[in-house]
Amino acid sequence: MTARPEPADQPARGGPDTPDPEPAGPAGPDGAAERPGGDEAASGEVVPAEEVGELVQRLTETEGDSTATRGRLIARLAKALATSARGAGARSLAGGRWLTEVFANEVAPRLQIRDLETLRRHHKGLSGEELADALVRNAANGTTAVGAAGGALAAVQFTAPPLLLTAPAQIVAETLVVAAIEVKLVGELNEVYGVRPQGGPLERTGRHLMSWAHRRGIDPSQPGSLSVALGAAAKTALRNRLLRVLGRHLTTLGPYLTGAIAGGSLNRAATTGLGKAVRTDLRRIAIAPPAPVPAPRELPRGPAAIEDGGAR
Repeated sequence: MTARPEPADQPARGGPDTPDPEPAGPAGPDGAAERPGGDEAASGEVVPAEEVGELVQRLTETEGDSTATRGRLIARLAKALATSARGAGARSLAGGRWLTEVFANEVAPRLQIRDLETLRRHHKGLSGEELADALVRNAANGTTAVGAAGGALAAVQFTAPPLLLTAPAQIVAETLVVAAIEVKLVGELNEVYGVRPQGGPLERTGRHLMSWAHRRGIDPSQPGSLSVALGAAAKTALRNRLLRVLGRHLTTLGPYLTGAIAGGSLNRAATTGLGKAVRTDLRRIAIAPPAPVPAPRELPRGPAAIEDGGAR
């Protein structure tokens, strides 16, 4: 008796010795979901846009995390950004307005700027220039790691052409994380040099953003504290700075880990240069003599006071 063939639209059934197919999802330490650009990065999961700020904050605090962990976080952040971008118009995306709004309104307010006491405690009692050196070094290590993780993810994506469609969101993700690390560095350097901007948290955040955008230290004596609701000129400066960082990260789109090497090296150089420029400004501001405060004039007493008052 001839065996009847399986219907074409149904998978062939194996015999008793045929292993069942592997289930989809995380595959453990050696599975694709554990690699940057693996199943987790390639899945069609939609990540809510509300996670953007939280994910960026998490990526600014990944000291000691593996490249694979950072890669997974960047991949998830890229998906959250893609969700956010769908609600923005084409003009907003092309002109950088969406990127600026996301960074100023969703990322910057969540950054944890540590005060001097906390910084000294975390760095085992370091102070002054030694503490500033440590902050710049750690920030440079952080942005280098982001570039390496993003470049590794891009290298995997180059081996699977359909995944290239995710590259733009990945580049934006790296840009936001690097910018966040650098803004946090600027804020904490101000704490080290005793040049803390006045005002509430929103005003201080705005000053930190402008300090980063202009690569300058914050001078508290300058009028016009900025809030996160930035004016047109401030938003333009912030947008231009973000777009320059975005352009730098286009180099991570290279095969065979060339992007990881290039991205990491460029990030390290840029963050180190930022730290040097800001510290130069802060040293000058910190040692500048304070504006003289006029001594209170002692008012005359007795008849002279009446005559003096009448003369005026």
